[in-house]
Amino acid sequence: MGLLDGLRAVLGMRAETDAGRDADPDDLFGMSTAYLTMEADLGYESLDVGALCFSGVDSADFRDAVDEVEAILEAGQEETGTGFSVTSDDHGYQWVVLEDDDPEDLITSMHFAADTFIEHGYGSRLLAAVFAYRDRDGPAYWIYSFRRGRFYPFVPQAGRERDSSAEFSLESALDGELEIEREKEYWYPLWPSEGGTHPWE
Repeated sequence: MGLLDGLRAVLGMRAETDAGRDADPDDLFGMSTAYLTMEADLGYESLDVGALCFSGVDSADFRDAVDEVEAILEAGQEETGTGFSVTSDDHGYQWVVLEDDDPEDLITSMHFAADTFIEHGYGSRLLAAVFAYRDRDGPAYWIYSFRRGRFYPFVPQAGRERDSSAEFSLESALDGELEIEREKEYWYPLWPSEGGTHPWE
């Protein structure tokens, strides 16, 4: 199974069919306390960046929705200081990438972006929200699947391997703070494009 098919299966239609509850952008606010636990208790440093992954639609109405997301983020930029960009990856997906050293502002901006897509009737196009950290061993991510309505950890290693031990430790540490995905088959790795470092690159 290729990456594109895998994303569609795990974050897309199959996940939507199997989902135990509806996804809710308000779930993203759970990261507010998770940031503290990751940094104070687990030794992870926030990379001050997060990203919203979505699949596009070739229509003027969808373009209007993306334009409104950009307008809302730009309007809030002066108040929150949250920088943003809208990019595409090599797999055909689009990303709203947000940067802010204040986790509350970063999460709030992510919520505004996701909520805007939903208000325009494109909630089904939202795939994942990604929050980035690192420790002495490298990067680690918390990924929220909109189709499953749950979070899961992703700790990549060189050679497109993953550190399962670190992922299980993160699951155990954040259980109760985040709505954790219990079905490990939905812990899908979001690998970057060739030459990229993060999932949105």
